[in-house]
Amino acid sequence: MTDLTGKTTLITGASRGIGAETARVFAAAGANVALLARSAEQIADLAGEIGPKAVAIPCDISRYWEVEQAVANCVKAFGGLDVLVNNAGVIEPIACLNEVDPEGWGQVIDINLKGVFHGIHAALPVMQRQGGGTILTISSGAAHNPIEGWAHYCASKAGAAMLTRCLHTEMAGKGIRAMGLSPGTVATQMQREIKASGINRVSKLDWSDHIPADWPARALLWMCGPEADGHLGEELSLRDEAIRQKVGLA
Repeated sequence: MTDLTGKTTLITGASRGIGAETARVFAAAGANVALLARSAEQIADLAGEIGPKAVAIPCDISRYWEVEQAVANCVKAFGGLDVLVNNAGVIEPIACLNEVDPEGWGQVIDINLKGVFHGIHAALPVMQRQGGGTILTISSGAAHNPIEGWAHYCASKAGAAMLTRCLHTEMAGKGIRAMGLSPGTVATQMQREIKASGINRVSKLDWSDHIPADWPARALLWMCGPEADGHLGEELSLRDEAIRQKVGLA
């Protein structure tokens, strides 16, 4: 397991699902973890579960000033920032383009795309002062394939995937390691929302078809180590058996 003793990780969307599991996995690997989410009570409970290596920072990532302040609070708590995990994402409202609420559609873009940019922009100055860092962003197969009722999600994930590529192009020579992770379908609350929508093929999947949330968490940890350096600037997919074997997943 990658050793992150003495390193600090900031995780967005840390209140549940992949974000919460990532916090647990990274803390177990020795990292300090700053937990960001709008759900203050949930991240406070998770920080209490993890212990002194965790701090809960309520934050709406769609607002840049809140993200900037959250990064400052992380640095104040732990002295620096080594890893940013851009995990926060939403998919509601699920609806076709001719029926969807425009305001709700825009909020998904604000969180899934602008939120990723906000995290990158706020973290980079800290990482550059330290001489480098790792920025990992949760992507999706939806970034590359249109899915009925998910135009906002597909568009936002496609944009976030391109942000990773742009970040690598601009900052790889300045010590910034940038990668994306496409986990496939994961057994989280988002899948319950998708199931309830009844729209498109993904909503028809059985719960047993989804991977557990600790799989992408373990993959993200592996991506922080030198073994993943051959994938810098890329999007790794947990549907790829070769990647699963590298990470050590069944």
